[in-house]
Amino acid sequence: MKRTTFAWTMMGLLAAIPAGAHAQSAGASAGTSFFVTSVGMGKGADLGGLEGADRHCESLAEAAGIRGKVWRAYLSTQAAGGTAAVNARDRIGSGPWQNVKGVVIAKNVADLHGPDNNLNKQTALTEKGETVKGRGDTPNEHDMLTGSQPDGTAFAGSQDMTCGNWTKSGADGSAMLGHHDRMGTDPGPPGRSWNSSHPSRGCSLDALKSTGGAGLFYCFAEN
Repeated sequence: MKRTTFAWTMMGLLAAIPAGAHAQSAGASAGTSFFVTSVGMGKGADLGGLEGADRHCESLAEAAGIRGKVWRAYLSTQAAGGTAAVNARDRIGSGPWQNVKGVVIAKNVADLHGPDNNLNKQTALTEKGETVKGRGDTPNEHDMLTGSQPDGTAFAGSQDMTCGNWTKSGADGSAMLGHHDRMGTDPGPPGRSWNSSHPSRGCSLDALKSTGGAGLFYCFAEN
């Protein structure tokens, strides 16, 4: 009788543990501070602005059991309507950052934007610890939304490089994309750039898919 009572007590305690705790113990490292979104937001490059993109990072992290961090999407915005530009590099904290397996992808902001960062297809994992399809896979989804120059700063001028500061989902506009797998048809630096490879052909989901994307982006823990 005592054994039966003990067994039922343990089952009750296990059932009371939050689902997120199970998720973290099964996959994400407690020190996770970087991931690629496992899914887009469904409207191409319309992310609801920086705020909407940040919320998406936060909700995915929460669902994966990664808690206690402030998440920021690695996205730049351009100056418009009297509002100053925002640089992606200035909104992600100071590092270091590690993926869900505990692998450090960069020690600090300078390292992240330098030639020796550790960001590639094997390390740019989703919040679930999964790899993202890249060049050679079907479908190719290596295009990451960034709106950024190689040094992580915003583009100047009137040419749209952020799909209307992440509010457009149609044929007009364009966004700068990076390759998470560091591979492209261009063998030069742009094709191997994780954050500034080439612009999209539009802002709709179909437009993003046409060059090898799925509306995914990078998330970094600010703290």
